[in-house]
Amino acid sequence: MRLGELDLPDRFAQRVPRAATMVLTALVCCVLAYTTRWLVDRVMPGAGPFSLTLPFVLIASLFARWQSGLLTEILCAVFVWYHVLPYPDSFAFELPSDGPRVAANVIAGLMIVALAEVFRGAVRRAAAERDEALARRDLYLQELDHRVKNNFAMVSSLLDMQRRQFPKGDPAAEALSTAALRIESIARAHRSLYRGSDLPTMVAMRPYLQELCTALTDSLSLSRGIEVVCDAEDIHLPRDRAITIGLLVNELATNAAKHAFPDLGEGRIEIRMHGNADGNICLIVADDGCGMDGAEARPGSLGQKLITAFAAQAGGTLRRDETVPGTRFVLELSAAD
Repeated sequence: MRLGELDLPDRFAQRVPRAATMVLTALVCCVLAYTTRWLVDRVMPGAGPFSLTLPFVLIASLFARWQSGLLTEILCAVFVWYHVLPYPDSFAFELPSDGPRVAANVIAGLMIVALAEVFRGAVRRAAAERDEALARRDLYLQELDHRVKNNFAMVSSLLDMQRRQFPKGDPAAEALSTAALRIESIARAHRSLYRGSDLPTMVAMRPYLQELCTALTDSLSLSRGIEVVCDAEDIHLPRDRAITIGLLVNELATNAAKHAFPDLGEGRIEIRMHGNADGNICLIVADDGCGMDGAEARPGSLGQKLITAFAAQAGGTLRRDETVPGTRFVLELSAAD
């Protein structure tokens, strides 16, 4: 909450009646004013008896409404009149001008109360208009989110319908299935973005990758028992970068399912994302399959070209770790990108 929008009676309304909060705020401001008066009297006795109370009248009016400011003004004026003005500890006036002097200062305090209330009203109206605009924006975003999700679903359905036109194992069917997984990767990043996160335009990578792994498991396990496991830390990345990483994970996992387990009835694909000691981010996609021959497999294939392109677009450096069994790709990402 912004300081200008603070309203103490509303803030504590569930625990304390609003009237009690106003009175209590006025009493606190009066005590502060009396204390300030006492401190100043140690150095400059009798200086500015009324002017020292005006800031506290203003504070009470701004944060606890005009009623609190008015009560603060009345109590402070009575205190100054009785204890400070000659004769001290008396309501009698020493000079004929003391009466108009008290009246003028009281009127000045009342004007401060009125101006503070006008300011409070303007701030509250501006805050209400801002909240209304934010509510309209959220409504428009929800509608946009709904339409985009429907479009993704329609594209996925069309690809699936087209895939079913081909016999099982046909290269065209596999290509359409891969395309559907790419669409699903983008759709899941979109859903992660519009979950009401406190970080607009940022995607939480843990739920995003976990959902992506679930989709990969459902797709890759249709014909074989391939397990896809995910382990990701709480990392937030910009939307475009997250989508690129999701597409890269999709390509690497799909390639592993196709080529890493030719003679096995089951396998395991691991997807991990964590931060390094140097502050960068590390993405690992590994399998326990038969491994790869040579530095790259089918370097001219569409999948390999996409993997290289996605790694570059994500702003990372992709390498294959040949020191472990199976196939293990490591993408090093700078957290500052």
